[in-house]
Amino acid sequence: MVQNKNIDITMKVLTQKFQTKHNTAPFSQIKLADYQPAFIENIAAAKAEIDAIINNPEAPTFENTIEALDFSGNALDRLSSIFFNLNSAETCDEMQKIAQEVSPLLTEFSNDITLNEDLFLRIKTVYEQKDSLNLTPEQATLLDKKFKSFSRNGALLSEDKKLKLREIDTELAKLKLTYGENVLAETNNYQLHITNESDLKGLPEGTIEAAKSLAKSKELEGWIFTLDFPSYIPFVTYADNRELRKEIAIAAGKKAFQNNEFDNQEITLKIAKLRFERANLLGYETHSHFVLEERMAQNPNKVKSFLNDLLAKAKPAAQREFAELTAFAKELDGIDHLEKWDGAYYSEKLKQKLFNLDDEKLKPYFQLENVLNGAFTVANKLFGLTFTEIFDIDKYHEEVTTYEVKDEFGELVAIFYADFFPRKGKRNGAWMTSFKSQYIKDGKNERPHISNVCNFTKPTETKPSLLTFNEVTTLFHEFGHGLHGMLANTTYPSLSGTSVYWDFVELPSQVMENWCYEPEALALFAKHYETGEIIPQEYVEKIKESASFQEGMATLRQLSFGLLDMAFHSNNPTEITNVKAFEKTAFEGTTLYPDVAENCMSVSFSHIFQGGYSSGYYSYKWAEVLDADAFAYFQEKGIFNKEVAAKFKDNVLSKGGTELPMELYKRFRGQEPKPDALLKRAGLI
Repeated sequence: MVQNKNIDITMKVLTQKFQTKHNTAPFSQIKLADYQPAFIENIAAAKAEIDAIINNPEAPTFENTIEALDFSGNALDRLSSIFFNLNSAETCDEMQKIAQEVSPLLTEFSNDITLNEDLFLRIKTVYEQKDSLNLTPEQATLLDKKFKSFSRNGALLSEDKKLKLREIDTELAKLKLTYGENVLAETNNYQLHITNESDLKGLPEGTIEAAKSLAKSKELEGWIFTLDFPSYIPFVTYADNRELRKEIAIAAGKKAFQNNEFDNQEITLKIAKLRFERANLLGYETHSHFVLEERMAQNPNKVKSFLNDLLAKAKPAAQREFAELTAFAKELDGIDHLEKWDGAYYSEKLKQKLFNLDDEKLKPYFQLENVLNGAFTVANKLFGLTFTEIFDIDKYHEEVTTYEVKDEFGELVAIFYADFFPRKGKRNGAWMTSFKSQYIKDGKNERPHISNVCNFTKPTETKPSLLTFNEVTTLFHEFGHGLHGMLANTTYPSLSGTSVYWDFVELPSQVMENWCYEPEALALFAKHYETGEIIPQEYVEKIKESASFQEGMATLRQLSFGLLDMAFHSNNPTEITNVKAFEKTAFEGTTLYPDVAENCMSVSFSHIFQGGYSSGYYSYKWAEVLDADAFAYFQEKGIFNKEVAAKFKDNVLSKGGTELPMELYKRFRGQEPKPDALLKRAGLI
């Protein structure tokens, strides 16, 4: 009886406005058992809000239909963001089970809305009057988006086809969850346990110490290395033992490709085929045709042309770089044929030889806290923001740090959560997300709650968390996404922050990485963790010099992922029977290293098969063109130029998806982006 009462009390926390400072998520009050009943109650409440719109006796207007629809389901949106964010950053078996149970409920609810004829009729009525409504650009965009979200998701289908669409969407929701759970399980299931100290030769002291600490936590002697990036990347980059590099590299490459309970081969094909079937049902040739209609790129041909054009420019450079690396490995260690597990190792050695610079030299200057404060300082100099750590709001894990973000007038801009270290219930990689959207309602500007989640090396008993330069750029990248969310200033939640065309979303993140290479910015935060000495100028020059090191190979690799994505989604996948064979064909034009028979990337390519990047992986390169062009403007006027920063904030960061991205970009830059800036920066022209 008491237990049920507790569940009821706590569940109410998830179904009402939070009684917390800044309306932040009350993580400590939430129990796993509360989620499912809260989802059921919040779905019912959201349905009631939809019913009120449909049953409104007044004629449909922008306010009583389009606007009302966008503000509906707020409690459900917040609950979903909390639950699914934690399912990525702090999950467990029970939480994954709940995800499998609630995902079909959410898919069904989503379909209940988009396939509701009465609701669509009201939207269509308003849409047909749009030219006479005198709407603002943001209102016009919202109306267009709402109409398309219905027409593109089955509102015009016959009843039997609507039923089929529901079945596909429910199955896809479950398959994507299982896909991600399998990848996480395979990541967690592997460990390289070393007991012979000589096998550690070449590894940095900090990496060895972290491996020792991990072994100790598992009550084992020796050292443990895992597939988590802060453990895996240093191992394949520095370990002299080629056989062990091979072992861990193959283990990483065969995640979910081992014909066991966590195998994703069948799931990958099912997802691709269901997406194709869904697109056909809606009248589109392929999944890519469906997706790209709502992207800057517009269609698959334009994307393929973009990728192949870059490939033609990058491939000769990549082949030269690979030949140079092969000759270097042969000269150094007599290696006749470079394999994938040799790439990072010999690249690092060659980089050291050419530039006399390696991550171990740089890491002491990149203490995590200093780098984070550097990102904060850059944001202050550009946008007038201040970040103050606070200790009186809930966290979902003790390692998370929380900040109040304020503008130059002392007004609250956002709440910022930073979660930087790997742990068992957290997926690999780095991402930005939000626990609460920004929007304006009843005259009040509701400010967003933004989170950056990364997997950096933890502090040890003797050292703080010291970042590789790649991790420094990762932090700035995710912080750029964070700024896009924090500085959002739109009326409607569905157009706020990062709710933009997918091939525009990476511009704010990628442009922020540029400050990591600028001496003026590095001087703000690149200080030796023991002596406080600012990073030597010669290191800064070498960082800049080495920025385009093996850029041809890096470009080829990135293009290969985009081309694989398009191969799965811009063609009819029903004839694919073997994921590995299909992938090998897709990679043909971009391959440098020999294929590894035991490995398959598609089955752990979470970006496109679990996340939202299907038919969108090209957008990283697309956004690089935008970011190189945008940063050239900053360089021209000064990297901390307030006028350029204000234009970027006012026309890009604060505007979300309120207007077409190219219009926003041109308003900031005064012109369309030129690819030459990217090719020049990459040393390809």
